Amino acid sequence: MTAKTRRYSARDVTVLVAGLGVAIVVNVGLVWGPTLASVGLSATDWNGIGPIEWIGGRNYEDLAGTYPPFWSAVRNNVLWLAFLGVVATPFGLFCAVLLDRRLRMSRVYQSALYMPVVLSLAVVGFIAQLVFSSDYGVLNAVSGLHVDWLGDRAVNIWVVMVAAGWRHVGYVMIIYLAGLKAVDPALKEAAAIDGANERQAFFRVVFPTLRPVNVIVLVITVIEALRAFDIVYAINKGRNGLELLSVLVTENIVGEASRIGFGSAIAVILLVISLGFIVTYLSQLFRGEER
Repeated sequence: MTAKTRRYSARDVTVLVAGLGVAIVVNVGLVWGPTLASVGLSATDWNGIGPIEWIGGRNYEDLAGTYPPFWSAVRNNVLWLAFLGVVATPFGLFCAVLLDRRLRMSRVYQSALYMPVVLSLAVVGFIAQLVFSSDYGVLNAVSGLHVDWLGDRAVNIWVVMVAAGWRHVGYVMIIYLAGLKAVDPALKEAAAIDGANERQAFFRVVFPTLRPVNVIVLVITVIEALRAFDIVYAINKGRNGLELLSVLVTENIVGEASRIGFGSAIAVILLVISLGFIVTYLSQLFRGEER
């Protein structure tokens, strides 16, 4: 007896085409369209009003040679990535390991650590001002210090990274906690039977099984570091030591300068860096599915 092939009705086809059509239009209109437009405009000297003049790679030459904020922004983005990757992410993993032990009131601790994640970085920036402001900040009022935490170029980038890391820790903690819950308890028991202590069991048995989670966390950390914008813009509009590549894109495209071609070149640089990590993530993901 042969199984009957199910045929989709005209209504099913209409719904399917409409659903896919809307998704494709939105994706092309809001993602791929602006992306390709930025790539094309990065080779022009367009100011948004006059005629578009093709100048090739001159914008990239100017970025590297005659635009001082660019290298300051690159430095700050690298510091941002290093801080999130070396300090905030391991601390989030540490918190996840502690909470995975089913401590008393672990739900309370988990909620407290996750709470900053529900806040936008702009709100975190306003909170940072309440804490670190030289005029009305809680830190100076309690400690009696007179440090301009947000105005001093030597320290403000570190202060803002701590505030951003506060939010990033909760995000990483939840991801790792979900990964740890999925680890087979038999692996830990086998390691204990073989004489491994908790530290050895974690680094030699548990942590290697978290490889897919590690790749996801790595990509999220890179994206968070590259797209950081809200918090520094909320504090001082990304100036005076808080320059970031995302801020330079905004200043050149929608700011007073209206250098759309120049700002697009910075956006393309961000795109290329992001694609490098995203491609790495996808290759690892597909490679894992093939095994």
